[in-house]
Order: sequence, then structure tokens, then C-alpha cells
Amino acid sequence: MAGPSESSAGPRIAFRLEASGAIGGGHAMRCLSLARALADRGADCLFLVNGEAASVVPALAGIACRVVEPAPEAAVAAVRAAWPDGADAAVCDLYRWTAPEERAFAAAARRLLVIDDLVAAPHHCDWLLNQNFGTDPAGYDGLLPPGCRRLVGLDYALLRPDFAALRPAALARRRDVRRADTILVSLGLTDVGGITGRVCAALATIPDFARAEVVLGPVAPSIDRVRAIAAADPRFRCHVGLDDMARAMLEADAAIGAMGSSSWERCCLGLPTLAVTLADNQRPTAQALAASGIVVLAGDPAALDDAALQAAIAAFLDDTEGLHRLSRTSAALCDGLGADRVVAALLEGLA
Repeated sequence: MAGPSESSAGPRIAFRLEASGAIGGGHAMRCLSLARALADRGADCLFLVNGEAASVVPALAGIACRVVEPAPEAAVAAVRAAWPDGADAAVCDLYRWTAPEERAFAAAARRLLVIDDLVAAPHHCDWLLNQNFGTDPAGYDGLLPPGCRRLVGLDYALLRPDFAALRPAALARRRDVRRADTILVSLGLTDVGGITGRVCAALATIPDFARAEVVLGPVAPSIDRVRAIAAADPRFRCHVGLDDMARAMLEADAAIGAMGSSSWERCCLGLPTLAVTLADNQRPTAQALAASGIVVLAGDPAALDDAALQAAIAAFLDDTEGLHRLSRTSAALCDGLGADRVVAALLEGLA
């Protein structure tokens, strides 16, 4: 991905986001997907992040990245240092910034895109992106400035291009699956509360599967526990960091996964999922997806004892017909081309 260049003829795009053990790496991952799609169209991209971000999301190490202080003025100064004339567009993916901070950050660029999940506060932006299932664009009435374009729904889900590329093969493979032999366990880069270790311990008590591919981030608290489970049970393989998540999802028959951006990756590939909520703001989307037959919801891990977690996993994996239904309904939600649609809207607005 190209870094900041004063001589580049392509658009200059600055991203402001954060990643940490508390908030996870989802904001960074979806912004990386958008940045890759922009880079394919000749854009220079610069990421402005907090100090912890690179340790939580190793993929940030391979791109132009600056650590900035929390105030929006620090981000503006970093953009000006890279591009004295400012950026063509800026992207803000921060829950704690609303209209006042966004207005200050907007001084760094001609246009501002805000990525939001909450529909709860006023925003100052030229584009508002909310990629979540069931979001009503009218919910932003009164929260956005006149003329702001609303990019709402899963048509705008920010996925890497390899998901769309593998979608035909994944959907064809799902039609032939007779049982859930290969289970993908992926519960977020930061493994909130050590949930991955709890899930793997529960899964290890279930006899009727062949492999469990367990994906963890480099700061996940469950790493040692999962490695111990894998040492005792050869069905388990522990991956600390995984470059090709799309391939792992293609090859899996079912997933136990966290809510968040990875939900739309699994939908794109029709991967039936037992979903776990790891934050309060994930519950409404999780409940809506479960009510629509798109995921099975295990629930809040804090409210599940180990026996209940084991029972939920066993029932999910045992329902072969249910897995096929989940695959069909989830695949209908997301085609994986959302990043291209967002790029088209951005570049049209900059023309």
C-alpha cells in the first residue's frame, strides 16, 4: 500500500482510528480494507493511530502509520506534516469523537467520512458510513449536516477483496457439506475476557468434529491456554495471527465467532456461525441477526457458565439442517463488494 507522497497524482486519504485491548482491532481492520481498495485506485493512505494500535493489529506495521495524541488538533498537525496542502479526504472511525472533534479534524482535509455503529450522537461529516445489519438511515435524521450522504447497510460492508473473490467457491462448497468437521474459532484479536480459552475448553469435550482452527491476536490472554489444549488434543491448531482469514473461512464448515466486522466476512462466505457478544453495543445487532435466522446466538459470555457454553456449542454443531439454513440466509446478506462501493462514493465526491 502506498505511503504519503507529496508528488502522487492520486487522492490523499488520512485515517484516524484506534485499537486496544479494550476496544479490539475491528476499527483498524475495516479501515485497512477501505485503504486497500483506495490504494488499488491510486490513493496514498496515511493512518493516524494510538500507541497501542500496532501491537493489537500487526497489519498496521506494513503501512504508512503515525502515532498521534488523542486531540483532533494532533491529527491535523500530522496530516499537514505529511501533506502541507492537507488531505483530499479524511476517514474517522472513533466512537469517542462526535461533531465537535470531527469538525476540528475536518480542517485536515477537503472532505470527511465518519464510520459509525451507534446512531446516537451528532456528526460533522460529508459522508456517514454505518455498515451494520438493520440500521435505518432515517435514524440519522437530525444528527447529520445538510448534504451529508448516508452510506448505510451491508452493501457498504468494508471487507478485503479476497472475500468476494472466494465467495463463489465458498458457497459451492457449503452445498456439499454433510457435517461440521472443521470448526473455525475466531473471537476477536484481543480475546476479551479470555473467551477463546473458554470456548476451546468447551469444544474439546465434544467428540464429533475433526479439526478446530483457532485464531488469536498477538496480545490475546488465551494463547497459553489454547496452546495447552492443542498439545493435549491433536484436533486443535492454534494460529497467533493469520494472514489469510478468507481462506480459513472457506475451508471451515462452521464457526464460533465474535460479533463485529468479522460477522460480515462470515456472511459473505456463507459460514454458519455460533455468535458470541463481547460488548454492549454488539447486542442489538446480534439479537437482530439471530431473530432473522442468520446466526445462532450463544449470548453474553459473562452470563454463560461453562456447562451452558458447552451445551450451546454441542447443539449448534449437531443441527446439520440448521447449519445449511444459516449458510443460505447469511450468504444472502453480503456480497463482499462494499469497499468498492464506498470508494466509488468517495471518489465521486472528490471529483
